[in-house]
Amino acid sequence: MILMVFDFLSLIFGLTMAFVDEARVFVKSGSGGKGCESFYRDRHFRHPRPDGGDGGDGGDVIFIADPRIHTLLDYRFKQHYKARSGGHGGSKGKTGKRGSNCELKVPVGTIIRDYEAGHVIRDLSRSGERVVVARGGTGGRGNRNKQTPAPPQPGQEKTVHLELKLIADVGLIGFPNAGKSTLITKISKVRSRIGGYPFTTRHPILGVVQAETEEQSFIVADLPGLIEGAHTGKGLGDRFLRHIERTRILVHMIDMAGSECRDPLQDYQTICDELAAYSEHLALKPTVIVANKMDLPGAQENLERFEQIVSDKVFAVSALRENGLQVLVKEIRRLLAEGKLHNTGTEHV
Repeated sequence: MILMVFDFLSLIFGLTMAFVDEARVFVKSGSGGKGCESFYRDRHFRHPRPDGGDGGDGGDVIFIADPRIHTLLDYRFKQHYKARSGGHGGSKGKTGKRGSNCELKVPVGTIIRDYEAGHVIRDLSRSGERVVVARGGTGGRGNRNKQTPAPPQPGQEKTVHLELKLIADVGLIGFPNAGKSTLITKISKVRSRIGGYPFTTRHPILGVVQAETEEQSFIVADLPGLIEGAHTGKGLGDRFLRHIERTRILVHMIDMAGSECRDPLQDYQTICDELAAYSEHLALKPTVIVANKMDLPGAQENLERFEQIVSDKVFAVSALRENGLQVLVKEIRRLLAEGKLHNTGTEHV
């Protein structure tokens, strides 16, 4: 009973509390400090000498891609950020202190858009990448060296929309309860939640498949199950589909035993149609077809019928019993290595 209550609460709050991939924030850079208009008087000078210092520039608002951050959750609770204004100039040519920047860290893969104009400011697709979204105002000019005093410039104000698209080498797709969470748990160190019912996974999960060399290791993204109409937003499918736009290959998991009273061939065609309807780019990605749950009755008969219609190679596995997983991982590594030979960098969308 307690587990059922926990599942119900997770269903309601899980997407907003555990994993947040969209946020809207208001940012304001610092205004420039005022320039000083003063005169130095001394008994040795017949006329006062202007010595007012310039005001300091205001601080910038900067977004930084940080690989240690995996969600935009913090920006749901705090939505207003402001850099410090520059210090005022002083007499004797003292320049005001520059205002400190406001540095905001976001996950790698965050797309920053101008909320009003709608255009993309920057796609932070690499670790450590940064972008200034609001530049601090210029400090006012003082009257030192007989220059004409000028007022300071105000800071920029901007509302930005943050959208996170996960960056992974491999994206696991398929209908709910097809065995994606079991697979990522068996081939990586991540402990994805597993259950014998649909929609156990309610937000994308990343796992690293380790190898002897770093070049052979790869990142897998386990996505919540897709359903028919996902490209239109049904079942939040459009929100989940965008997380596989950056992946290099797709692993299409199929419940070949039809344990949910579904036809495996129809499941396969439905997911392919959803990918094509959402994005032509997704439909053209290299795909590994995986026939899962081969340890259950009826799976072998369904596989034979499936292979008669689908000409692509099918990898028969049982993720639960870990049968066929080594061959599958080897094929994924081969495709990733082949892709690197043709493309020196990962394609980003």
